[in-house]
Amino acid sequence: MPLTDRDRAILDFEAAWRRHAGAKEEAIRADIGVSPARYYQLLGRLIDTTEAQEYDPMLVKRLRRIRDARRQARIARAAGAPR
Repeated sequence: MPLTDRDRAILDFEAAWRRHAGAKEEAIRADIGVSPARYYQLLGRLIDTTEAQEYDPMLVKRLRRIRDARRQARIARAAGAPR
């Protein structure tokens, strides 16, 4: 399924969000028009798609790497392993 305009807007926003002044949550509401929680749900699903990978491979790789590192840290904390 091809990326929607909203999908592309989310990926573009995530790639450029550091250039926004102010809090990211405010920019998400203003630019994307969804709550931050919904934004992160959509982004999490989106980075697992082939279409997103093709659209912005560097961004998707970076976001997957961050997500995987956070997941591993949570697993390690739950198992009682040192950080």
